[in-house]
Amino acid sequence: MDIHPSITTDRVLEALQVDDYRGFCISCGFEQSGCEPDARGYPCESCGESAVYGAEELLFMLEP
Repeated sequence: MDIHPSITTDRVLEALQVDDYRGFCISCGFEQSGCEPDARGYPCESCGESAVYGAEELLFMLEP
């Protein structure tokens, strides 16, 4: 699974620290609010793809 290059571990960790239910579209890199931490495949408000994942879920997907 390809993850947009703008989604970095630092960016995801920052979202987790703020704790405001942010998710990220792995297709276009858009930051989306209102996502459960374990969200998978939510529709993206920017590009329309079903590719938004919660920040906690993304931590498991990102390579170290």
